[in-house]
Amino acid sequence: MDLGLTCPRFHWDGGDAAIAERFAAVARGADRAGLRSLWVMDHLFQIPNFGRPEDPMLEAYGALSYAAALTSRVTLGALVTCPVYREPGLLVKQVSTLDALSGGRAVLGIGAGWYEDEARGLGLRFPPTAERFERLEETLRIARQMWSDDNGPFEGRHYRLGRTLNAPQASPPVLVGGSGERRTLRLVAQYADACNLLYGADVPHKLGVLRAHCERLGRPYEEIEKTLHMRVADGQSMAESVRRCAELAEQGIDHVIVAVPDPADDKWQAYVGELAERVAPITPRGR
Repeated sequence: MDLGLTCPRFHWDGGDAAIAERFAAVARGADRAGLRSLWVMDHLFQIPNFGRPEDPMLEAYGALSYAAALTSRVTLGALVTCPVYREPGLLVKQVSTLDALSGGRAVLGIGAGWYEDEARGLGLRFPPTAERFERLEETLRIARQMWSDDNGPFEGRHYRLGRTLNAPQASPPVLVGGSGERRTLRLVAQYADACNLLYGADVPHKLGVLRAHCERLGRPYEEIEKTLHMRVADGQSMAESVRRCAELAEQGIDHVIVAVPDPADDKWQAYVGELAERVAPITPRGR
């Protein structure tokens, strides 16, 4: 089983002046521990689960580019990008740039988006849910076209690109986040290399739905990496974390992405490093 780490907070002692140093510690620590992946959220205001809207929040692709310069092994992505915050051609170019500068370690993590307050606050487009899913699917189609030999035009309902040229070329894996059975998991089956489920989801049921979508589309279910986001509480024992990961592996999860109370703290870096070592021998069901 693979282990990844997400850094959802940038609120450290020392205030804004401490962010660069502490986030650098997170990135270097993840790389040093041999983790599979490092993620940040694509949010502009802090979300309620992790703090106040006024708490510091870095723009995702600026933060990931900084992390790329400090690391050499860990894959890098946003968990997950909101497609309506950036025009698709620009988004694909941003991820391609991250991939080029990181030596092929970028991942396009993407979902439909949900945090309307930050979008309205900063004057960004935030259409109704149905339209966001339409735009998400067109963005996935544009990404696949730009990461192919086809640099011709793209004509969609919401987006029109005159020339889908992308140089330097890239082909990062695509992860679609969310557990919606009718739309999200269908998009995973049709376009993605990985899915990401929230901890607490009925994993066997959701993966069964994903398998059914794959069968309808003629897509091998085994091609898709199954990931899940899991928070580790302060005081949670190593044995409990290993047990939870083993349960998830038995349900079919390949890659657990953890959030810990302070990923820059030496204690928590040691915890995550040990957890990665302990879950590495676990073989997920279906692998």
